[in-house]
Amino acid sequence: MQDQPKYIPLRPTDFFEDHRSARPLLENTVARGHLNADTEFYTGMQGDKPTARFPFPITRDVLTLGQQRYNIYCSPCHDRLGNGDGMVVRRGYRRPPSYHIDRLRQVPDGYIYDVITNGFGAMPDYAAQIQPRDRWAIVAYVRALQLSRQGTINDVPADKRGELNPGGAQ
Repeated sequence: MQDQPKYIPLRPTDFFEDHRSARPLLENTVARGHLNADTEFYTGMQGDKPTARFPFPITRDVLTLGQQRYNIYCSPCHDRLGNGDGMVVRRGYRRPPSYHIDRLRQVPDGYIYDVITNGFGAMPDYAAQIQPRDRWAIVAYVRALQLSRQGTINDVPADKRGELNPGGAQ
């Protein structure tokens, strides 16, 4: 019992020729579920700069998913409209910037994705909680929130303008 035949990681051994108990990985080995070959999709970066391209088409389903994930993970701090006045902030947590300021309206999509992934300032990272495709869906929804605040009647297709209710009453 005192001298068990086992290998303790990073301790030397005489069993292998190189005297290492921890064996090196075979060349081109990728851990299961970790082949992230599309670095732009998984990091939001193109080289060392945030990407301006969205990695897949934005559909109604993507926006719906983005809204759902945003409401779960982002709205406690950013609130449902993106103003930065969520419930957590009202209880004393540090206020995030509004998504509607010029600086955040002008950043590339990859910047927002990177902040969700790695955190920024008081914001923690959400890489473990939110899957990459869902992070991109959140980015699409944040862009929709920003557009909704800046939109004009000219942004609405002419054939859809009749569906608008300008007075807000039914």
